[in-house]
Amino acid sequence: MKKQIYYEEVTIGAELPVLTKETTIIQMGRWAGASGDYDPLHYDRGIAQEMGFPDAIVQGKLKSAYLTQLVTDWMGAEGWLKKFSCQHRRADLCRQEMIMKGKVTNKHVKEGEHLIECEIHSETPQGEKTTIGKAVVVLPTKESVA
Repeated sequence: MKKQIYYEEVTIGAELPVLTKETTIIQMGRWAGASGDYDPLHYDRGIAQEMGFPDAIVQGKLKSAYLTQLVTDWMGAEGWLKKFSCQHRRADLCRQEMIMKGKVTNKHVKEGEHLIECEIHSETPQGEKTTIGKAVVVLPTKESVA
């Protein structure tokens, strides 16, 4: 079980622990079945190559799920993901490592909630950002558990 992070422990500029993923063709086929996204571009290398990609491309919603995992793993079981958004800017390829990163950009209290704002993104091993986004998390305070 991961350690719970508290509002008081978070500093602006802090980086979230990196999450690395490498999506397989089998995983993308399963995701297609679970999500209803049956576009063969996501699981058929030949069709992806006909469309100009070197391999099948990872579904955007799967990349969103990876970024959500980045945030929820960091915030701990007592945290709450209040807002999440992302934009897919470039394709990620099947069998290529994807690196999920995040950074705390603000923290404040609003209407009794202890909020942490983060910028998040996925990038290739070469450092090219492929998906960018933002998340707002509500964290517990040390006072709330005392």
